[in-house]
Amino acid sequence: MGTSVEILMKSILLGVTGSIAAYKAADLASQLTKQGHSVTVVMTADAAEFITPLTLQVLSKNAVVTGLYDEKESWRPGHIALADEADLLLVAPATANCIAKFANGIADDALSAIYLATPAPTLLAPAMNGKMWLHPATTDNAERLRARGVHFIGPEEGMLACGYEGIGRLWPVEGIVDAAESVLAGS
Repeated sequence: MGTSVEILMKSILLGVTGSIAAYKAADLASQLTKQGHSVTVVMTADAAEFITPLTLQVLSKNAVVTGLYDEKESWRPGHIALADEADLLLVAPATANCIAKFANGIADDALSAIYLATPAPTLLAPAMNGKMWLHPATTDNAERLRARGVHFIGPEEGMLACGYEGIGRLWPVEGIVDAAESVLAGS
């Protein structure tokens, strides 16, 4: 008899925010789906300027949430149902704006409302200009989130889309997938 490996499918909410690195969310959604997870993408309006919801829908095999009022089929708000069912909230890329909203409890879009409502662990993969990442407001917000148990991966150093060289690049997709698996294993 052969040995069977049981794949434990987890529900992952993949938040995508308005960074040029948003295109890498396509690879991330694809890899997580191929590993047997149920991936639901939650995009901010700014993210849709960089990558289309249709691309992420096809790769995740699930409808993409682009607003707080997307769900109109049930009396229960869709973002609350997603928050309740999630095993992990992964935001990649996470912009300075997203990090600030999470740190300060601002819930003015589907992604930030889900963050406030979910008991699931959160993993953020920042991507932004290095000056933005190193700004005291962003470092304070990141520290506040770490103190609350939010996990971070990156950013890494390298050439940035803005033309600068330094810290701020999105962590490589394979590393984000590994970090997501690690957070899921610990929960």
